[in-house]
Amino acid sequence: MNYKGNRWSARKTDQIYIVSLDNHSNIVEALTDFIQDQNIQAGEVTGIGAVSEATLRFFNPTTKKYVDKTFKEQMEVTNISGNVSEIEGKLTLHLHITLGREDYTALAGHLLEAKIQGAAEFIFYPLNTKAVKIKNEEIGINLYDFEK
Repeated sequence: MNYKGNRWSARKTDQIYIVSLDNHSNIVEALTDFIQDQNIQAGEVTGIGAVSEATLRFFNPTTKKYVDKTFKEQMEVTNISGNVSEIEGKLTLHLHITLGREDYTALAGHLLEAKIQGAAEFIFYPLNTKAVKIKNEEIGINLYDFEK
């Protein structure tokens, strides 16, 4: 079965989705629309593609603060991996990304957002459950709470 949404198209086979995002889309924005449209409450996602800009986030456990940095250059998405959960009542993606630069070095981190320049292809593996994350104040990040 085929589906189409805001800046994405998908095919579902058994329980797994193959997802393609439109060129010049924002990855997190488009994939968030996809999981909300398909009501995916838990699962895994992997992907590849190419971007012209990416904002990465790094968590400093000492300060419990995030440091964000934006890179504006053409890069290959060699891997995006992550999961889907519910945070504060909202379906949310937690994505990490590895980016290949023109000089064959790599950047990596938590993906805040990236703009596609070329292709973006994903596989979603939904789980038949709900996964809720709650902020752990001691650590400073959202963790699974299986009691919710």
